[in-house]
Amino acid sequence: MSFKELHLSAPILKAVTDEGYTTPTPVQAQAIPHILAGRDMLAGAQTGTGKTAGFTLPILEILSREQKPQAKKRNIRTLILTPTRELAAQVGESVKTYGKYLPFKSTIVFGGVGANPQIKALNNGVDILIATPGRLLDLITQRVVNLSKVEIFVLDEADRMLDMGFIRDIKKVIALLPTKRQNLLFSATYSDEIKKLCESILKNPTIVEVARRNTSCELVKQSVIYVDCKRKSALLGHLIEKNRWEQVLVFTRTKHGANKLCEYLQKMNITSSAIHGNKSQGARTKALSDFKANKVRVLVATDIAARGIDIDSLPHVVNFELPNIAEDYVHRIGRTGRAGNDGEAISLVCVDEFDYLKGIEKLIKIDLDKSIIEGYEPDPSIKAKPIQQGRGGGGGNNRPRSNNSAPKKRDGDRNKRDRNRR
Repeated sequence: MSFKELHLSAPILKAVTDEGYTTPTPVQAQAIPHILAGRDMLAGAQTGTGKTAGFTLPILEILSREQKPQAKKRNIRTLILTPTRELAAQVGESVKTYGKYLPFKSTIVFGGVGANPQIKALNNGVDILIATPGRLLDLITQRVVNLSKVEIFVLDEADRMLDMGFIRDIKKVIALLPTKRQNLLFSATYSDEIKKLCESILKNPTIVEVARRNTSCELVKQSVIYVDCKRKSALLGHLIEKNRWEQVLVFTRTKHGANKLCEYLQKMNITSSAIHGNKSQGARTKALSDFKANKVRVLVATDIAARGIDIDSLPHVVNFELPNIAEDYVHRIGRTGRAGNDGEAISLVCVDEFDYLKGIEKLIKIDLDKSIIEGYEPDPSIKAKPIQQGRGGGGGNNRPRSNNSAPKKRDGDRNKRDRNRR
């Protein structure tokens, strides 16, 4: 199938051709016809499958076919809600790229930066709004945003939205939307919470699924290296130098851990940058830009900060620490093996993470290849520390928090946490 067969208009096809694309990805080929037909849709698509273009292309087409008489001020006709500012920026770039020959205006609003430029853009009128929940609700409260004319609502990476505690915000936003609208929900993983959310938002949805539920990308070679807890940093440096990796994304569980690892690699003369919620938006943008341009070899990231990292040919992902929520493993390794390219994901696992590993293997239904590297072997005399406040890995209602972390009130603390993460 070619893009021409999807019945997209000439301006959109020209923009697609400019990007060098001729054939849609599976999710695009399946999703675009249903969206153009005006149906609600639930799409199970992992990152790297082309899902962003899978909804931006048909949305632009629908808006083109149903151009409204020019009002004094443009109304927001499409709202795209994303969990993080990085993902919002990625979606916004896609809208601009594929809509460059169309007369529509779009803008992005998210926290962590000044609101005045965003308010100015909104006051000038936009057709397509891409937003994170916290900042959007702030602007609604200030009466800057009016959602009464929205025709298409997109909830992107819904599973991450729920993990970040945005369910109440999502419901507040939905309550402000017109009853008659088209709804598109995208999620890389499924859970009971996602099913409930779908039931409350979608009406007779078409279900599009390009990968088995809760599975890891088949183009990614996955493996585990057992290692002594105290030698992880040295092992990572060894792997980077021995294998001559020039571009590798490394995941840690904490912001402090990301900074500490980055400093260690720099001392080994391995260029690296850290990206996490405590970094300013400018610092995060520069770190990602330098990484994409191969100015630094290693980008060390926390899960939330890495959302929206979109590099088609990223060859390596390393889990320096396993995530304590099994579904996050799928998101992490989905950063490689994108756009039809092969990728490699290596997890450095010490004795304290065995329960997390079991939960991940149960979720993805794969027994990962395991090995030990001479000189970095685990100390057999060391026993695993008990995982506090829940079991490791398995997701669902038994998701553990980090050791020594106090239980958090989702509603009371969420706004502060959102400002730090967006």
